[in-house]
Amino acid sequence: MNHLIEKPHSSTQRFQGRVVGVYEDQVILPNGTMAQRDVVRHPGGVCVLALTAEQEVIFVRQYRYVLDQLTLEIPAGKLDPTDSEPEAAARRELAEETPYTAQALELLHAFYPTPGFCDEKLYLYLAHGVELNSELTPDDDEFVDVVTYPLPEALAMLAAGEITDGKTIMALQAYALRLAGVQK
Repeated sequence: MNHLIEKPHSSTQRFQGRVVGVYEDQVILPNGTMAQRDVVRHPGGVCVLALTAEQEVIFVRQYRYVLDQLTLEIPAGKLDPTDSEPEAAARRELAEETPYTAQALELLHAFYPTPGFCDEKLYLYLAHGVELNSELTPDDDEFVDVVTYPLPEALAMLAAGEITDGKTIMALQAYALRLAGVQK
């Protein structure tokens, strides 16, 4: 498969923000010619599919400025330097964005949501033993409503196209496959 590999030649940082860095990279294609790649470097993140004992999916509804609309998403957030493991970040995000905690987390998938231009890697966890524990403690710049939907209703919303967030779609589909016995 080496006939598919592009080799890095040079990289120039064009922007550094709070979350991402943007680079213009020159690569050598498998046929020896040069090409440019616009690359977004991201620290990675976590997302948590949490269901209550009553099999209600825990969502956060929030306004997404880039889209100029409200979205319905599973709890999620970026990795930061204090997280030694993604699981620690997943626990933190569930507790920050919702009044719930989990007794255990199980890694369902690690995936790249937009590999064409971004190196962000997301770790999708399934929460076990979810309990209502506390008040919301969101970040200062985070405004969310916590809502729950019974799993069948959440899956119907997914099928109807009412859930448009990629990580949430991935989580619900992965869980549906597990319930169907297709995935462990």
